[in-house]
Amino acid sequence: MYNQLTKQDIKKMEEEIEHRKVVVRKEALEAVKEARAHGDLSENFEYYAAKKEKNRNESRIRYLERMIRTAQIVDDTSAEDEIGVNNTVTIYVEDDDEEETFKLVTTVRGDTLNGLISIESPIGKAVLGHKVGDRVEVVVNKNFSYFVEIRKIENTEDGDEKLVRF
Repeated sequence: MYNQLTKQDIKKMEEEIEHRKVVVRKEALEAVKEARAHGDLSENFEYYAAKKEKNRNESRIRYLERMIRTAQIVDDTSAEDEIGVNNTVTIYVEDDDEEETFKLVTTVRGDTLNGLISIESPIGKAVLGHKVGDRVEVVVNKNFSYFVEIRKIENTEDGDEKLVRF
């Protein structure tokens, strides 16, 4: 599976990689050297903690590089009256008789607790490309689906949401 990312997502990932290679890697190596200088490595907790942090940084770098290498680039522009990436959408959920508002984002920015819904999620796939007034079926799985009505679309600028940490 390829992750769908915008050019902005890739730019932020590249910035994080650069920061981790230039700043964090140097700090981690210094921490390992300093902990090693404390003597007996068999009972040196600081040494093992520093090595673990160094390895975590290297893993994050490899993860981000793999995400960029395998990414499928998606356009984050859409028509004024059409739902696209980085749009804030208000929908009416018929089954619950409630309105919900969320922002459509790419996978790496998805955070449902903060109202950031991935374009690869069932609701994201369903509403993408639709307009105000459209009634859309959201298919969760083969046994369950529900209908929503699109009430409002706001074209929001690409925010500073954090990339998801794994």
